[in-house]
Amino acid sequence: MQVYYLEIVTREVDAVCAAYAAAHGARFGQPDAGLGNARTAAMPGGGLVGVRAPLREDEEPVARPYWLVDDIEAAVAAVEQAGGFIAHPPLEIPGHGAFAIYFQGGIQHGLWQR
Repeated sequence: MQVYYLEIVTREVDAVCAAYAAAHGARFGQPDAGLGNARTAAMPGGGLVGVRAPLREDEEPVARPYWLVDDIEAAVAAVEQAGGFIAHPPLEIPGHGAFAIYFQGGIQHGLWQR
């Protein structure tokens, strides 16, 4: 198992990025429109952490891991079979891959296919 994308949604993007930079040496880039204007930094071992502001007024702050999968459709089917609720079906983001979001156990989870 590998977290490919760790999405942090916060109303304090610059402060969170500054704290990660100070504590972990993370180097965040400019906002990426394809990732909801998240500022991203590479994670050791591969993948990205992205910090972005809420996209809607009612979007709550969250830390959401997106697990790397080989076949997102099969992974979504497995999640549903295990009782997960698909909050966002697979969607391709040009230049980034495809993602899906599901809820299970009171937690938001993501899937990512490159």
